[in-house]
Amino acid sequence: MNKLEEFHYFVTPIYAIKAPQFYEDVRKVAMEHLEASRCKQHGKMTVMTGNFSHEKSIAPFSQFVSQSVWNILNAQGYNMDSLVTFFQEMWCQEHNYQSAIDTHVHGNGSVMSVFYFLDMPKGASQMIVHDPRPAKVITNLPAKDNSNGSMAMTNLVFTPEAGILLFAPPWLPHQFTRNNAEDSVRFIHMNLGVAAAPQPDVEII
Repeated sequence: MNKLEEFHYFVTPIYAIKAPQFYEDVRKVAMEHLEASRCKQHGKMTVMTGNFSHEKSIAPFSQFVSQSVWNILNAQGYNMDSLVTFFQEMWCQEHNYQSAIDTHVHGNGSVMSVFYFLDMPKGASQMIVHDPRPAKVITNLPAKDNSNGSMAMTNLVFTPEAGILLFAPPWLPHQFTRNNAEDSVRFIHMNLGVAAAPQPDVEII
């Protein structure tokens, strides 16, 4: 090595893809579950549904998400040959005026957190992800520019759009800023885990 080379290890990957083909079916199911939840959570600023990953009408969406998570983990270098991905939970969040979510992570064996954005009005909540390395955050120097995604930054701000699927590690600290729009923010939040793949029945003769 006769010149300075740059290497990046222990990175934090985030993936996004436009998936409008699922929007109508997923939103219909989400609204049905939200309506039921509103009755139980009357007047609340933030409304959250129960799990609906079992809904047959959105099976193509669920399969796409689950397979995408498997593909991502496999591409990252994990040995996925004997593993399958499964939904630990899938629920809809509705954030009304001034609703927000504080910084948090997801545990309980999750291997991927996934978001599918439904209704994101102008001036609505933004998603902020934070550097997960506490030692880096504590010792960080001031950044020249907080808008260009440089390595000096300690957080990144995303402005979600309807129909976008976003995949991120569950240990990545994230939050949603206060909804300052008059209309509600709605998105699907999913956490997926892995389990041993079912073994085929073998007849012994």
